[in-house]
Amino acid sequence: MKKILLVVGIYIVTGCSSTQINQTLGEVNKALELEQPLTTDEVAQGLKEALIKGISTGSDLASMVDGYFKNPEIKIPFPPEVKKVEEKLRQLGLNNEVDRFILTLNRGAEEAAKEAKPIFITAIRSMTIQDAWGILKGEPDAATQYLKRTTTLQLKEKFKPVIQNALNKVNATKYYSDIVNTYNQIPFVQDVNPDLNEYATEKAMEGLFILIAKEEKNIRENPLARTTELLKRVFKTQ
Repeated sequence: MKKILLVVGIYIVTGCSSTQINQTLGEVNKALELEQPLTTDEVAQGLKEALIKGISTGSDLASMVDGYFKNPEIKIPFPPEVKKVEEKLRQLGLNNEVDRFILTLNRGAEEAAKEAKPIFITAIRSMTIQDAWGILKGEPDAATQYLKRTTTLQLKEKFKPVIQNALNKVNATKYYSDIVNTYNQIPFVQDVNPDLNEYATEKAMEGLFILIAKEEKNIRENPLARTTELLKRVFKTQ
C-alpha cells in the first residue's frame, strides 16, 4: 500500500511517466535492499535536514573570526576595479594601510555572515517535494543552486545594510575612504570611488555559497558526513 501511495505521490508532484516512476522506485528499492522504501515526505525531510546541516556549517565557518580572512577560497581581496590604487599605494610604502583595509573588509563580511542562516533556513523549509526529488537526482551542486535561485535577492537585500554596518563597525569604510582619498591626491591620477558596500556584499554572498557547495559535496560523497539514519537512507538512493 505504501508503495502504491509513493508511486501516486511522485506522479502527482513531478508529472513523471509511469516508466520513469517505476525506474526511480526500482533504484530506491534496490539501494535500500530489505529496508522499507522511502516515502516522498521522507525524501523531502532528508534533503531539508541535509541542507540545514550544510548551511549551518557553512554559515558558522564564514562568521568565525578569520572565516573569510584566512580562507584562501573566500578571502575578499582589494576591489579589482581599483587594483591600480592598491598597487600605487604599495609603491608609495603604504603597505600597512592597504593590509589593514583588506583585514577589516573581511571582518565586515564575517560579521554579516551571521545574518545568512535564517534566510537560508526559511528557503529550505519552503522547499516542495518536487524540489527535493529534483535536488536528490540532480547535479552535485543542485542544492546550492536551489538556494542561489531562491535566496539571492532576499540575501542581498538583507546583507547590504548589515555589510554597511559591519564595515562601519570595523572601520573598513573609514580605511577605504582614507586609502581612496590618499590615492586621489596623487598628481596626474584619475579619481576613483567605487561602491565598497556593493562589492563587499557580492563577495560575502559568493563566499557563503562556496562553503555551502563544499558541504553539499561532502554529504553526497562522504557516508560519514550523513549523521542521521534518514540522511543515510536518502543519499543511498543517489
